[in-house]
Amino acid sequence: MRIGLLSDTHSHCDDRILHHLSGVDEIWHAGDIGSLDVTDALAQVAPVRAVYGNIDDHRIRAEFPEEWRWECGGMQFLMRHIGGRPDRYASGVRNLLQRERPEAFICGHSHLLRVQRDASWGGLYINPGAAGVHGFHKVRTLLRFDVEGGQIQHMELVELGPR
Repeated sequence: MRIGLLSDTHSHCDDRILHHLSGVDEIWHAGDIGSLDVTDALAQVAPVRAVYGNIDDHRIRAEFPEEWRWECGGMQFLMRHIGGRPDRYASGVRNLLQRERPEAFICGHSHLLRVQRDASWGGLYINPGAAGVHGFHKVRTLLRFDVEGGQIQHMELVELGPR
């Protein structure tokens, strides 16, 4: 399964995003979508799995959950927008990860790209950075990877250009 992962679009979806997501089997959005126009455009490329973020309004919150757990390619995933980072998780997240023990935890919010193994709960922490044009990040990013046989493989960083 080929996955495109992005976050923090803040109502922005351009041809570069759509181009780099073409050919994926699913698109995962880790929140701060900003507008349903974004997920509608993404859904023209591939099925979308998303969670809402702190800037998302009641329409987006009615469409997508705050937190999502699912299995893909033999792996358990957990996604929510505000997650913190391995050395400083958001309130309640470390306990959630230690209790649920997903193979991968996906979040957004910080606009900082980070992928690392976390021994405190035994899984992979993934934050794809920010694909939108609002925020303090300097370069817009997304990730692509394959999930098969219980592993993430062929992870690629896609730089979409300056904010």
